[in-house]
Amino acid sequence: MKKIVIGIIAHVDSGKTTLSEALLFNTGAIQSLGRVDHKNSFLDTNTIERERGITIFSKQANFKINDTEITLLDTPGHVDFTPETERTLRVLDYAILVISGSEGVQSHTETLWKLLEHYNVPTFIFVNKTDLPSFDKKKVLSQLQSVLSEGCLDFENKNDSFFELCAIQNEYMLEEYSANGTISDSSLKSAVISRDIFPCYFGSALKNTRVSDFMSALDYYTLKREYPDDLRGRIFKVSDDAKGNRLTFIKITGGVLKAKSVVTVGNNSEKINEIRIYSGTKFSTVPEVYAGDICAVTGLTKALPGDALGNEISDNILLSEPVFTYSVKLEPETDINHALSVFKKLEDEETQMHVTFNEHLQKIDVQIMGEIQLEVLKRVILDRFSLKVDFEHGSIIYKETISDSFEGVGHYEPLRHYSEVHLILSPGKRGSGLTFSTECPENELSRNWQRLVMTHLHEKKHLGVLMGAPITDIKITLVSGRAHNKHTDGGDFRQATYRAVRQGLMQALSKNKCLLLEPWYSFSLEIPGDCVGRALSDLSQMSARYDIDSAGDKITVIKGCAPVSKLQDYNKQVMSYSHGAGRLSYVFYGYDECTSADAVLSQSDYNPENDIINTPDSFFCSHGGGFLVKWNQVFDYMHIPLVNDKKENVPEPLPVQKKKDFSSMIADEEELLRIFEATYGKIKRRLPDNLHTPKEINPNKQNKKTYKPSNNGPEYLLIDGYNIIFAWDDLKEIAQENIDLARSLLIDKVCNYRAINQNNVIVVFDAYKVKGNFREIETKNNVTVIYTKEAETADQYIEKSALELSKNYRVRVATSDGLIQMIIFGNGAIRVTPRELRDEIDSAEIFMRKVIQEHNSSNSSTISELNSIKENSKN
Repeated sequence: MKKIVIGIIAHVDSGKTTLSEALLFNTGAIQSLGRVDHKNSFLDTNTIERERGITIFSKQANFKINDTEITLLDTPGHVDFTPETERTLRVLDYAILVISGSEGVQSHTETLWKLLEHYNVPTFIFVNKTDLPSFDKKKVLSQLQSVLSEGCLDFENKNDSFFELCAIQNEYMLEEYSANGTISDSSLKSAVISRDIFPCYFGSALKNTRVSDFMSALDYYTLKREYPDDLRGRIFKVSDDAKGNRLTFIKITGGVLKAKSVVTVGNNSEKINEIRIYSGTKFSTVPEVYAGDICAVTGLTKALPGDALGNEISDNILLSEPVFTYSVKLEPETDINHALSVFKKLEDEETQMHVTFNEHLQKIDVQIMGEIQLEVLKRVILDRFSLKVDFEHGSIIYKETISDSFEGVGHYEPLRHYSEVHLILSPGKRGSGLTFSTECPENELSRNWQRLVMTHLHEKKHLGVLMGAPITDIKITLVSGRAHNKHTDGGDFRQATYRAVRQGLMQALSKNKCLLLEPWYSFSLEIPGDCVGRALSDLSQMSARYDIDSAGDKITVIKGCAPVSKLQDYNKQVMSYSHGAGRLSYVFYGYDECTSADAVLSQSDYNPENDIINTPDSFFCSHGGGFLVKWNQVFDYMHIPLVNDKKENVPEPLPVQKKKDFSSMIADEEELLRIFEATYGKIKRRLPDNLHTPKEINPNKQNKKTYKPSNNGPEYLLIDGYNIIFAWDDLKEIAQENIDLARSLLIDKVCNYRAINQNNVIVVFDAYKVKGNFREIETKNNVTVIYTKEAETADQYIEKSALELSKNYRVRVATSDGLIQMIIFGNGAIRVTPRELRDEIDSAEIFMRKVIQEHNSSNSSTISELNSIKENSKN
């Protein structure tokens, strides 16, 4: 049976819950149709949801259509609860986007579409409320194609025009349409799952019109997913049941999860007590669940939304984020510690709420999306915890960034401690957040210490120096550092790293290169024509950026973006001067430069030099005693020169030498062998049969190394994956933005190389996927890819493997690590530098292209002819 998870999402009041009722009723999952206005819908079960008539918490229901088993996840439609919706999108196989036929694409619809695009969720569109007089199918479909995607196609009318529109969405359908004049259903299914086309259906959920046709499409145009055999899962929700038991909701993405089993979530191992399958408020307990199932489990006490189960990759970062912070007002007799524990528990369920506690002022602050969420939060706390709270007037959450690059220095050297860190802080793109990378040579600071610095950069919420707001849109690069063999421990680098960040920010402040950022809304303003002048004047005073999207006889639509602080209360003014005919809708756009920074900063009494917890100063040691050095004097005491100073002192480069030929490589190997034997004693080492000694090299042979497949018996090539990635300039550049992509590209290149060479290739990566004490081994196109266990480095694994394999096979090791190069000689292996490996791989790709070209030149080429081409290439 095909098993898929479908989420249903929409702008509020589009009829999402009503469509869910119709789907459940038509499949027999419920016996009667509920209604939102009657407060008896199957999925809006919470008292607050029924009172307000909106969905606040995601819910699960299960039903079958023919041989398709569907898990339906209902999500909130109000913008204040976007994080709840976003977490659900991470576990979907498909989505249903509900559009109001009378309203068309609304502002929050566009936000939801961007989230669907970000999480790459294939989407069906159901245009609802087609029974209303204001519905215009042609107009709505045109809007879907212009605002969302040209791939939004009317699947109810498959005429010649339909197939023509399908054909231009991707090259495969274009080729098929050109050849056959039509497009097969299998191609349409593939185009749906690849998000090239988006099937659109039209009907009325309230009147249950055309819903059955839409259900048939969900059954027919969805494909079954394939999952790995090992246990994996994504956690997308945490809540409590009626008895106070903690429930963790999981999408199983691999293997089988059994009750009473011990599972790994992050670095924690806990026991699963009970597995539940929910449908509305009811649930059934099951002994096990399989890949593709959605379940809730008890027993996990530390798991949070975004965490991963088993070998799945965790993702705790959401695109949606709160823009307001509120201070909690408690009743006089309320214990603040008890109140804090309540808010922390709710923070586990809603990770974007961000609860902070000011111990000095004994004040709790919470960050939330808006006033609707605030009202719901009050009611939830009262109903669940019998705690009455109120909130002071909310304030905008500001952020800080920089407009120029600075090298921050942090030094921490009290007695018997030592560390120094140099970081380059440079401006990033708007919306990029904080990104971290390293360009520090390992001969200056070992890899383990560099990893520790990266950990400390990631773990802290770094504050700016203008008003103590969080920093964002900054790229922080580790460029230098120093440790002491005896006196350095992990905590020293924490101190040095934090101080380096702050010292760099203080330099930016002294040069007037710090910027204050504020949240902006993207808005759509619909007003009568006689109110346009007033609206444009107001928007100009807000420092808004806008365009007139359409100007009709009666209604003009203005779209743009404006600061949250200026736009949040503007809806009341619109209703007033338009006499109720205007409408303003907005969604979170992102952070941009603050339009009233001077006024905001004048109200802040933040002094960065008095912030002891986030100090920019460094600590040095002299004559057995430590002393504090102010941030602006650190350059006079630091132990490592600045990066720019290093560059100025670099001598003129030597003349460029020709690339070494094969004979010089052998000479280097022999020289390195002599050094090794002089240091560690005579060793026995067997050179490969196909290598000549330097005396046998023909001096007249051209110094050009070409690819030649090895035919002299089995050979093993061990590759230090991350070492090679950061040794090749093109992959290094990609890795700084996306390490997953860089790793995938390296593996693909190695697979092509192995296909031609036919040797045994093993690519080793430091513990990247594997948690705990397990090592993961994958095979891709006959290339073995190994992810070492958590406490094992790639160097250690390669050293052990080279020792074992060289007893029976010829072994080569590709790495730029000098120490490993020395060690592998003692193990009887041969080193391959990153440059030499790249030459071999490039030559293999050239050879492969030549074979393909020869093959394409004659459709009647046989295998014997291809072998002849290969022999000619060898010669």
